[in-house]
Amino acid sequence: MSMRAKQFSRPDWIALIVAGALSLTAALAAVAANAQQSPFTAAITVNDRAVTYYEIEQRRRFLELLNAPGDLEETAREDLVNERLQAQASERLGLTASAEEIEEGMAEFTARANLEPEQFIQAIAAEGVSAETFRDFVAAGVTWRNVLRTRFGPRAQVTEEEIDRALTLSGSSQGARILLAELVIPLTPQNQEEARAQIQRLSETLDGDVAGFSAAARRFSAAGTARAGGSLGWRPLSSLPPGLRSLVLTLGPGDVTEPVPLGPAIAIFQLRDFEETDFVTPVITAVEYATIPIEGGRSEDALAEAQRLRNDVDVCDDLYGARPGGFTRQSLPIGDVPADVSLELAKLDDNEMSFGITRNNGQILQVLMLCGRSTELPEGGREEVRQALFQQRLESYADGFLAELRADAIITEDE
Repeated sequence: MSMRAKQFSRPDWIALIVAGALSLTAALAAVAANAQQSPFTAAITVNDRAVTYYEIEQRRRFLELLNAPGDLEETAREDLVNERLQAQASERLGLTASAEEIEEGMAEFTARANLEPEQFIQAIAAEGVSAETFRDFVAAGVTWRNVLRTRFGPRAQVTEEEIDRALTLSGSSQGARILLAELVIPLTPQNQEEARAQIQRLSETLDGDVAGFSAAARRFSAAGTARAGGSLGWRPLSSLPPGLRSLVLTLGPGDVTEPVPLGPAIAIFQLRDFEETDFVTPVITAVEYATIPIEGGRSEDALAEAQRLRNDVDVCDDLYGARPGGFTRQSLPIGDVPADVSLELAKLDDNEMSFGITRNNGQILQVLMLCGRSTELPEGGREEVRQALFQQRLESYADGFLAELRADAIITEDE
């Protein structure tokens, strides 16, 4: 198993050091009693190489300290069998980890707990885990990494085109993304005071109530998302208007914002979920979009005309033939886009249309069409994406290679 796959949540090492020590002698006695064998008897044999009861118990304890999930004894047995196979493969290739590589690997591992290797070893020793167990764990990971990079590294290389493709995906569905629900109430000169008071009440009473928010959105929201309980679906965080982005980042799941002005409307938003992945997410810096005004607001005739336009147009350039002179196309920094327009555009993929907003007190349906987004990567972003893709590809090869090693191996377990 690769070192990457072995990264579990960080334990409280200070607590481990302070906790009462379990002696190694007691651990060995427990193993012997349970197995009715000497702890150094072979529990599993892998191509004539033994995995002892002692090693299994030590690895189980170590995994427990790492807060690993699942059946830890079964995981320990599985990992140790895999490591025997990996070690045999590394010996055939002459790629066993050197002492220097192991020391570096131990330092890298313990740094995740903000400890020096000596401190880490003291902490695990207090819980009955030997320094040799930790060393073997690291050595196995480093050795397997050497095997994979030598055997599959050239095939796992990532092209510039693949990085571009990954970044395109990260702008739409990967990277940091957010699941929001909205409730939007239009403002008119006649309803402003009443609407503001109403949405303030909703903000207070719906906080923490997902089902209630969905019901209120279906009843009160003028947005096209009303039928879906206000859900905007998963959207890249960077596609939200900057003001709204900073606001929702302070929320927890179920929390509702204070009323947010959206030009000719006012809205509240509920955070449903937030997700991060390993990919670097490009920051959306500008959007290019077209606005197509249609008389009649959200009347049946106006919506039918908008739908006919959607059916006739595949990309923004088609508007020049389908509606010459009847639209405006512009490219603006994300911070300069009107808030309600920016929110609607955040719901769209390239060349999609929205019928969600109106102008002139609801008399004009403002059809929006997203033509494209401009993005900017943080410094070093491309290299991070390259390494993430390389690692993913390498791990895919690793799974297949390990399956081959297991299929060819003779593995027996002590009854």
